[in-house]
Amino acid sequence: MIYSSASDWAQAPQKRVLIFAMSGLGKTYVSNMLRETHDWFHYSIDYRIGTRYMGEFIADNAKAEAMKVPFLRELLMSDSIHIASNITFDNLTPVSTYLGKPGDQALGGLPMAEYQRRQEQFRRAELDALRDTPYFIERAQTLYGYPNFVCDTGGSICEWVDPDDANDPVLTLLAQSCLMVWIKGTEDHTAELVRRFDKAPKPMAYQPEFLVQAWHDFLNENNMSEGDVDPDEFIRWTYARALAHRQPRYAAMADNWGVTVDASDMASVRDQADFTAVIGQALEKRG
Repeated sequence: MIYSSASDWAQAPQKRVLIFAMSGLGKTYVSNMLRETHDWFHYSIDYRIGTRYMGEFIADNAKAEAMKVPFLRELLMSDSIHIASNITFDNLTPVSTYLGKPGDQALGGLPMAEYQRRQEQFRRAELDALRDTPYFIERAQTLYGYPNFVCDTGGSICEWVDPDDANDPVLTLLAQSCLMVWIKGTEDHTAELVRRFDKAPKPMAYQPEFLVQAWHDFLNENNMSEGDVDPDEFIRWTYARALAHRQPRYAAMADNWGVTVDASDMASVRDQADFTAVIGQALEKRG
């Protein structure tokens, strides 16, 4: 780790952290809070994915839908209108909408083959965005003059790396650049995340092997074919399983590559001083 102790962290003139956790445990909240101090550069992996690596896919998908409407098709063909996504740090809906959900197309679902193709696009995009982290650290310092840096990762970071491989190329690159911090939730947090997801299911990215197994099990348990699947029901059914799949992977990332902060402790952070103290305590515990 780039900080070997709490004192090393406290005295560091430039603090660099990468936060990972399940979506909904405060990664973006803390990152936004640090950015608002004007001392921290906030690098959002999901924002980078949506603007740099998947922006064209997202825009083309919207254009394909618009081309089905004769009035809009004529305007697009004559370059009279322009279609683009409006992605912000607080609104990443275009990315999740593009990922979509598999199932009955009459209910807004995608054929599984198309869904898997988009999942693979996202996997490559997230890996590219993660590998851009050192570039943005340098850019934040040399171009904007920010002394500190926080990388706000997506919940699916653990799907594409092997935390038990000491030579994993992505984790090695990240650990050489930032202190990796896991926000660890409790069973109560997980239950609340499942409850919220059940009310408003949103597209997710899955490890390919996990997705294939989940799809196979769902079809078998419900005696369905692909075209019978309600897209929302499938991703609701899959969500708790996905969290259980990710939990040990997050834990291994923290054990082998970084530190752990309980979600309740991170939720108590109100300013930069609180954040520095919480990370220092995590380094002390690890030590």
